[in-house]
Amino acid sequence: MTGLGTAPWPPAPTRTERLVLRESEARDRAAFIALFASPEVGTYIGGPRPRDELERAVPEVPGRRPGLFVIDLDGTMIGMITLDRRGAERPGHVRPDAGEAELGYLFLPEAWGCGYAAEACAAVLGWFADALPGEPVVLCTRTANTRAMRLVAKLGFTEVERFEEYGAEQWFGMWSPVAPSG
Repeated sequence: MTGLGTAPWPPAPTRTERLVLRESEARDRAAFIALFASPEVGTYIGGPRPRDELERAVPEVPGRRPGLFVIDLDGTMIGMITLDRRGAERPGHVRPDAGEAELGYLFLPEAWGCGYAAEACAAVLGWFADALPGEPVVLCTRTANTRAMRLVAKLGFTEVERFEEYGAEQWFGMWSPVAPSG
C-alpha cells in the first residue's frame, strides 16, 4: 500500500455489524460531493467547498486511492475514513522521524449520532493493526469538536499534546494496538 507500508490495496471489503468498508466506486460520486459541500461537515475542517466547484473537480470514481475506505450502509455511502502519513511539517508527532499513520474520517450529517463512526473507525484500526502490526496511529482534531473528542476516547486514543493550528486549539493523540496476552 503506497505510503502506508507493504499491505496490499485495496483490501477485501470489511463487514461490521451494520456497515461495509470498501473501496470507492462510481456510484459514490454524489455522496463525496455532498460530504465536502456540507456546511455541517465543514464546520471543523475549514468550511464547505462550493458544490459547483466539486461537480467540476470530483472524478467519476472519487477517492480511489490507498488508505481511503468508503463507509457503506445498505448499499449507500454515508462517509469515509482515511489513513495517511502525517506530514513532517505539521505539528504533532510520536516518532522522531515523523510520518505516522493518521486516521481521518468524515460522515454525512444524516449518519451522525448513530454510532457508525465508532463502528467503522474501530474496524479500520483493526485492519491496520493486522496489516502493519505494532505501528501506532495518530489523530488530530479541534478540541471544540466535542463529538470527535468523545469518539477518540471511545476508540482508545491517548492524548500526546495540544497545540494551535488553523487558528484553533488542536488535540493530538495516539492509538497503539494492544498485543494479545497469554
